[in-house]
Amino acid sequence: MRPEKIVILTGAGISAESGLGTFRDKDGIWTRHRIEDVATPEAFARDPARVHGFYNARRAQAADARPNAAHAALARLQRDHAGEVVIVTQNVDGLQEAAGATVIHMHGELSRALCAACAHRWDAPREMAVGAACPACARPTARPDIVWFGEMPYHMDAIAAHLGMADLFVAIGTSGNVYPAAGFVEEARMAGIETLEINLEETAASGLFDRTLTGAASAAVPAWVDGLLGSAPD
Repeated sequence: MRPEKIVILTGAGISAESGLGTFRDKDGIWTRHRIEDVATPEAFARDPARVHGFYNARRAQAADARPNAAHAALARLQRDHAGEVVIVTQNVDGLQEAAGATVIHMHGELSRALCAACAHRWDAPREMAVGAACPACARPTARPDIVWFGEMPYHMDAIAAHLGMADLFVAIGTSGNVYPAAGFVEEARMAGIETLEINLEETAASGLFDRTLTGAASAAVPAWVDGLLGSAPD
């Protein structure tokens, strides 16, 4: 029986083949940058130039990247599946939208800016500068619209509601180390929801899933989507 409602969580592994670095692998982003220096509110208060520099570089890299076959397959699944497909991402790039998908960004977006004073949001320029003014309140408190460590991810109530009604939960390209997203599989299991992991290789969380498929995302995800839809791509 095909699942009617599918909730998919994607992580950095789905964008790796588009040239965007993962975080926790042996050569990942957090091996070259300390979280405490670039990805916390305290880091931004202490050295906003360094934090802006880090995200400006990532924003430029993401803007130049292109979706890969895994992004395209999820967009096709969302379009062609007879039921509902909800895609939640930990990624801050826009590659899934570029492929045609509708996505819930739980960790924010590189392409957006946030006012630390009034919480207004707007499209970020390619390079953000220290002291940039908010277009709503004019205060010099613009920051990347990114959920930093120690902050609450976005849309958690909506995500929980979707997960609670799912027939299948799928985690793709995520290490399973960062909460609260790492806890989604356990929530699904407790609710009796079928679970599937798709990753380059097995992770420490693989034992929590009913099934694990391993391989490069650009091959494994389209193959899974083909099987689920019962057809090859157009």
